[in-house]
Amino acid sequence: MPVTASASATVSLLHGVSAVVTGASRGIGRAVAAALAAAGAHTFLMSRSASDLARVAIEIGGDAVAVPCDVTNAAAVALAVQTIREHRADGPTILVNNAGVFPLGLLERTDPALFEHALQANLLAPFRFLHAFLPLMRAAGRGHVITIGSVADRRIYSGNGAYSASKFGARALHEVLREELRGSGIRATLVAPSATDTPIWDPIDPDNTPGFPPRSAMLRPDDVADAVLWAVTRPAHVNVDELRISRA
Repeated sequence: MPVTASASATVSLLHGVSAVVTGASRGIGRAVAAALAAAGAHTFLMSRSASDLARVAIEIGGDAVAVPCDVTNAAAVALAVQTIREHRADGPTILVNNAGVFPLGLLERTDPALFEHALQANLLAPFRFLHAFLPLMRAAGRGHVITIGSVADRRIYSGNGAYSASKFGARALHEVLREELRGSGIRATLVAPSATDTPIWDPIDPDNTPGFPPRSAMLRPDDVADAVLWAVTRPAHVNVDELRISRA
């Protein structure tokens, strides 16, 4: 089937651009990686599951590279960064910090180890990738950091102690980053969706658990991916500071 003019234009939006997406084996991360790849980006996909990641890389097609990595492990992150630099010595153009965990529970019933794990996954891991790739972006005078936030990075819900603490921290990290990057040629965007229908909800079964929206009333991963693609394809002089997305 011949490629239409509009399809060709979409494929060329990110031609020559490289992108790292964490948590790319499922849900929002997978949708974002697919959208960036479809727009022409050379994508590096990260998640803990090597087999799932390899399958997604094949499904996305193009030159997607699977980079298995437990983002809560400092040594694994360092190895993943090294692998990416072996492919792209100047580092990625786009970094999408998406990987995260969603623990729920009243504060007094939350195991301190679980709380710490949430901070490792949702806050420290994004910092580690920023620490690794920002100097390369500054040297190149270009780049775009996308932080996948949440409605829970501004709004408080009971049982969200570990999740909200880590997501509020990630939003603060983004806001500091935005201030530090002004005038550098590097952009930073927080994309914060409301509840999105991904496998992260599977253990909770929101359709049968009071207090949660049914999956039919949630956003879809592609909705969030569309927002990310829109933000990274704005003219170079335009920074989308923050996008908050909810179900209409």
